[in-house]
Amino acid sequence: MKIAIIYFSGTGNTAQMAQAVLSGAQSVSGTEAELLAISGSDIIEGRYVNDSILEKLDAADAIIFGSPTYMGGPAAQFKAFADATGGRWYTQGWTGKLAAGFTVSASPSGDKLGTLQYFNILAAQHGMIWVGLGQLPQLAPEGINRLGAYLGVMGQAAAAPPNDLDFATGKALGERVAKMAQKLV
Repeated sequence: MKIAIIYFSGTGNTAQMAQAVLSGAQSVSGTEAELLAISGSDIIEGRYVNDSILEKLDAADAIIFGSPTYMGGPAAQFKAFADATGGRWYTQGWTGKLAAGFTVSASPSGDKLGTLQYFNILAAQHGMIWVGLGQLPQLAPEGINRLGAYLGVMGQAAAAPPNDLDFATGKALGERVAKMAQKLV
């Protein structure tokens, strides 16, 4: 079973969260997981162009989306990637694949829900099956899912990268997607 984690990271914080998600996916036996970074050099005159990455996503059983939250939504680089999936949308080439998402921003909320909803709608348009976090928020700020998200993972990175609990939440998402994919594949 193959899981692809496609993400953009502006400062490295989202890349660190992607690593945590990867670690969780790889912790499930029989899972092949891969990080696929969206690079600014793949965006030419506003259009995302990287057939190799799109083909890897085509071959995956599950796709996990990641982006920092900028101005209430995903980064422009992620949006350029999403727009480039239009051909797959038109043919419904990703129908039935699992999907999930994660995001990072400086504040506890920072409108991260808007980014997770964007990912969820993108997945729905592709006919994908969304996998939420499946973790109750802890009542104390020391717990996993400390920011209280159900739709996906929210990480906070103000003066420092996301903390260990945010990374543990990312790892939990990767593991959950891998286990769900095993059930469906």
